[in-house]
Amino acid sequence: MSKTLKRFYFKGVEKLIGPVAALLAFVCMFQWYIYGSLEPNSDPVFQKNQPPLIMEGGDPYIRALMRTIGASEANSKRPYSILYGGEHISDLSRHPEKCVKITVGPNTGNCSTAAGRYQVINTTWFRIAERYHPKQPMPMMFWASYSFEPEYQDQVVYSWLSDSKEWGVNISQLLREGKVNQVLKKLSPTWTSLGYGIETNSISSSLPRIYQKVLQEELSAVQKVQ
Repeated sequence: MSKTLKRFYFKGVEKLIGPVAALLAFVCMFQWYIYGSLEPNSDPVFQKNQPPLIMEGGDPYIRALMRTIGASEANSKRPYSILYGGEHISDLSRHPEKCVKITVGPNTGNCSTAAGRYQVINTTWFRIAERYHPKQPMPMMFWASYSFEPEYQDQVVYSWLSDSKEWGVNISQLLREGKVNQVLKKLSPTWTSLGYGIETNSISSSLPRIYQKVLQEELSAVQKVQ
């Protein structure tokens, strides 16, 4: 290659360096915004039933309720990535929106987009994420993509359950008064496996006992911190 061609070649490469660097920077910034870090989203695997939340802090009564809901809705070692029907997903950057055909129960023939530890369907997720998700889309974006990573699943559902205006009752106060059955009945239209809905399962009758067990774990954790 002649010196003239070499100079022309390297000048062409130099012109590409700037745009490529800018593109890489944008991709990194976008990933940081969506995931909260440059690491791929995580899918924790637990070895115990009713595992603790990924989210730290908060009302121990609401936390215990969330673990109880998860025990009934997503009884798996990988609860945050499970779809209705038992399949797991690897991408938690957003709600999967995969509609899985229902083969048993009163809704046979329909499909469900329920996903994650709390088996939230896509339309419900978009509604509550818009209100409670701590990482809102940037204003200039023309679409809304809410991370479905474990911590955000916890945070969104925690804020949702803590909002007395949303439910018409103070769930935390009812739990503190020992009215767990009343709370489970209140939530059954949303989570139909809680014992008062149309799709109870083998765990439904054990939920009050499970709640008391995990509540003691949550209260003990608070005492250790104090």
